[in-house]
Amino acid sequence: MTSCSFSSSSLFSFNLPNQNSLHLRPPTLRRQVIVSSTVKTTDGNSNGASSPPPPPTRTEDNIRDEARRHRSTSSVNPFSARYVPFNAPPGSTESYSLDEIVYRSKSGGLLDVQHDLDALRSRDGAYWRNLFDSRVGRTKWPYGSGVWSKKEWVLPEIDDDDIVSAFEGNSNLFWAERFGKTFLGMNDLWVKHCGISHTGSFKDLGMTVLVSQVNRLRKMNKPVVGVGCASTGDTSAALSAYCASAGIPSIVILPANKISMAQLVQPIANGAFVLSIDTDFDGCMKLIREITSELPIYLANSLNSLRLEGQKTAAIEILQQFNWQVPDWVIVPGGNLGNIYAFYKGFKMCQDLGLVDRIPRLVCAQAANANPLYLHYKSGWKEFKPVKANATFASAIQIGDPVSIDRAVYALQNCDGIVEEATEEELMDAMAQADSTGMFVCPHTGVALTALFKLSNRGVIAPTDRTVVVSTAHGLKFTQAKIDYHSKAIPDMACRFSNPPVEVKADFGAVMDVLKGYLGSKELRS
Repeated sequence: MTSCSFSSSSLFSFNLPNQNSLHLRPPTLRRQVIVSSTVKTTDGNSNGASSPPPPPTRTEDNIRDEARRHRSTSSVNPFSARYVPFNAPPGSTESYSLDEIVYRSKSGGLLDVQHDLDALRSRDGAYWRNLFDSRVGRTKWPYGSGVWSKKEWVLPEIDDDDIVSAFEGNSNLFWAERFGKTFLGMNDLWVKHCGISHTGSFKDLGMTVLVSQVNRLRKMNKPVVGVGCASTGDTSAALSAYCASAGIPSIVILPANKISMAQLVQPIANGAFVLSIDTDFDGCMKLIREITSELPIYLANSLNSLRLEGQKTAAIEILQQFNWQVPDWVIVPGGNLGNIYAFYKGFKMCQDLGLVDRIPRLVCAQAANANPLYLHYKSGWKEFKPVKANATFASAIQIGDPVSIDRAVYALQNCDGIVEEATEEELMDAMAQADSTGMFVCPHTGVALTALFKLSNRGVIAPTDRTVVVSTAHGLKFTQAKIDYHSKAIPDMACRFSNPPVEVKADFGAVMDVLKGYLGSKELRS
């Protein structure tokens, strides 16, 4: 692993205030609250007029205090959730409280969070649509989060005071107009930028739920001294940030030399205890499962179904952003395969509870260098066989033995889903093409876009189909891969869409000659 060194002198070179000033009481932060009102007609609708806002009120409360003050103490929460064996047979009575520390069923299978759908159905689809929509873009704790704005569908019984949130979610659904028209002849292509988030990846959506529950367990004096994960980069970044926010120790196990420096520095900066192990992700995953079975360290990988409760809200959010219209296709990159099931679960809950009348078809896109699900799909879903994952620029999905294989298969089989793959050259070219139209995506998004290219070319996805590609991480985490591509420094790769800088002498005539050549080029005119 590339080593990092820090100068001790640079860490302590700040000018400290006078020591006597350290004993002064810090000034109280005051928050201005502005209340506005609209005039309503007799039918209850706003006529657009508004009265002048009253003078601003002052309060020393923070948003947690304010939420606590307005919380009803008399009403009973009718909603609940519990762990059950994933895809349990009818008649199964095995279940666990969410306050229990358990990751597997009695048979050793996966667990799932099961909500009391009968209680949720006591409100109709219109109620839930209006409730979720009313919380978007607000700062009321904790509903300003795209995850916790769906709290009743996520962790309905957790106290608001236990929630650890950075107001994650509510990520941009980007109309990829130029990319769709230029490269695919599509006019309704969208990219869900889940990487525009607190730590730069979709993992924030699940980690806010998991760390909030750990925060609750620790307050209940459960035996949890810290939270641990194996990671290919993004999980560790999310875990360390949310644990740091809550003051909970985090332990991260990373495969040496297999993640970007941008990903490595995040858990280091957030104070995690980082172990660099000479193995791949699957080896790290094996270690963390053994460690958490022996020590009071809470397992944070997607084997833990709590994270999927947060990740499913991205699917609900897509429906919200389309005004509760259902897209035809959603394409999701897949590695450990929890996310494809999370999207399915979010869409399916919306259908079951009457918010929409159907769900989209899902596509799981894998890197060809780590494609066990793709091979399983191509075999007609015969016996699953793990593979040895080879190096891929899409490092976060470089996983050969995914934990959530059963979940992924279930989701895809129940939505008429498809699995595709992308070679290294295909994913890097697709990433560069997307960037050339104004995006700045990660290699994993390149995998999903490659799947879109292939399905579009085969006529599976029609030019008029409303299609959403899920972008799972921010492109700024993978700048070295982009530099290597545009420098044509990747062995055995043509880098067809590279755009290297042109070196020119510091001479006006030389610069003019180069610019005239560029401005007159066929490529620019086209």
